[in-house]
Amino acid sequence: MSQKLPSQFNILIVEDDRGLNDQLSEMIQDAGYQVNTCFDGHTALLKATKHQPQLILLDLMLPEMDGISLLKILRKTSQVPVIILTAKGAEEERITGLRHGADDYVAKPFNQTELLLRIEALLRRSQPAQTENVDHAEIDNLLLDLNTQQVFAGDSPIEFTAIQFKLLWELAIHRGEVLSKAYLSQQVLNRTLGAYDRSLDMHLSRVRRKLTCVGWRGDRLQTVHGKGYCLK
Repeated sequence: MSQKLPSQFNILIVEDDRGLNDQLSEMIQDAGYQVNTCFDGHTALLKATKHQPQLILLDLMLPEMDGISLLKILRKTSQVPVIILTAKGAEEERITGLRHGADDYVAKPFNQTELLLRIEALLRRSQPAQTENVDHAEIDNLLLDLNTQQVFAGDSPIEFTAIQFKLLWELAIHRGEVLSKAYLSQQVLNRTLGAYDRSLDMHLSRVRRKLTCVGWRGDRLQTVHGKGYCLK
């Protein structure tokens, strides 16, 4: 796959509350992304032009130039994905932001897992599709068939449950990319990741074991501490 890895994504945070800016920056860097920060609209416009971020988190109430004015100027030359940060219940602000080209919004105070999921989903949608209409994945002698949900290591079939197949499929089609537990929980288990949810760890362990039993290196399914999982 030629999709970018999380570490190659640059996210610009535009938030004048320095405490919140620091909190966002730390959280997003911990998720594996590169981060640039600024605290006013004019500087944001300069950084957006200079650094060409892949996504912008934009507060609307900014000094120097407000977020809507910034968005209007930005949209004349750029379609960079923008998530606006609004106060809880500020419905009019959200509608105005979306009308002027924002792609999504998150209300403050925000849920960290939800924000990271929205960032991840928006970044995926904004990248050139690499897996459209793909129904097979092959890694060395491991073959996955999406239509039949069958897996073969060489000529040896491997029996996986539907969830185990989904987990392996997601990691296979995004080979080399670290997928967050929050993203995989939504894609594979169809639920938001809970604080003490170890289901994915259990399923991954079983997938590893089954691959190893047929002579395929299950240890290529790696846990990246604090970030998620990756198929090397």
